[in-house]
Amino acid sequence: MMKKIILLLTLLFSVFVSAQKDFVLGKIETIPSKVLNEERTINIYFPAEYDATKAYPVIYLLDGSQSEDFIHIAGILQYGNYEWLNMVSKSILVWIANVDRKRDFTFPTTIEKDKKDYPTTGESEKFIFFLEKELQPFVESKYNTTSSKTLIGQSLGGLLATEILYKKPTLFSNYIIISPSIWWDNESLFKLTPEFLKQNFNQKTKVFVGVGKEGKVMEGDAKKLYDILSNNKKNIESHFKYFGDANHGDILHLAVYKAFETLKI
Repeated sequence: MMKKIILLLTLLFSVFVSAQKDFVLGKIETIPSKVLNEERTINIYFPAEYDATKAYPVIYLLDGSQSEDFIHIAGILQYGNYEWLNMVSKSILVWIANVDRKRDFTFPTTIEKDKKDYPTTGESEKFIFFLEKELQPFVESKYNTTSSKTLIGQSLGGLLATEILYKKPTLFSNYIIISPSIWWDNESLFKLTPEFLKQNFNQKTKVFVGVGKEGKVMEGDAKKLYDILSNNKKNIESHFKYFGDANHGDILHLAVYKAFETLKI
C-alpha cells in the first residue's frame, strides 16, 4: 500500500513539475561593443500590458546585473505603475550588467594609492561614449521609445551619473543620483564648470539627489551637488533627500522609490 502511495505521489509531482512554466521577468540582450572592445549584457524589463506599438520612456540602471539591483528596482517600477498610485510612467527599464564597475564608472585619478589599489580605474569616458553611441541607439532602434531617458546610479554609479550630468547633461533628461562617490580624485569633479550652468544649456532636466547616514564627506558632497544644481532653476528641477535611517548598503531601494514619487517621470 505504501509503495502505491509513493508511486502515486511521484506521478502527481511529475505532472505538477511538467505543468510549470518559467516566470519571465524580462529579456536579456547582448551588445558587441566596439568602444569597449567586449560584449555587454543588458537586461530589459517591460511594463505590464506592454504594447510594442506604443512609445515608452526608458530608464537606464547602472549596476544592473541580475545579482545586483535588477529585481528590486523592477519591483519598485512595477508597483509604481499601479493605477491607484500612478507614481511613475510605464517605462522600459534597461539594466546594464557590470564587467568592471571601477573601470567603467571612474575617470582618471591623481591619487597614487587609488591607482595602485584599483589599477583598472579611469575609463569612464569610454563607458559614457558606449552609452551615447552604442547602448542608447541600440535600445531606440529596437524598441518604441519616447524622448524621456532616466539614469539611475548609486555610489560609483552615482559618480558616473554626476560626471555625465556635468559633462554631457543632455544625454539623459532625468537623473537619480544616490550616495555619489564624488570624493573620487579629491572631489576634482567639483572643480569643473558644469555644462548645465552654461548659457547654451536649455534642456528641461529633473534631478533627484539622495544620501543616507554615510559620513561627513559623502553627505556633504551630495548636499553640495544639490546646491550647485539649484543655481539653474530655469532648466533644472532639483530635489534633495537625506535618509537618516539608511546607510550605504540599504539606501538605494528607499531612495529610488522616493525619487519616482518626487520626479513623476
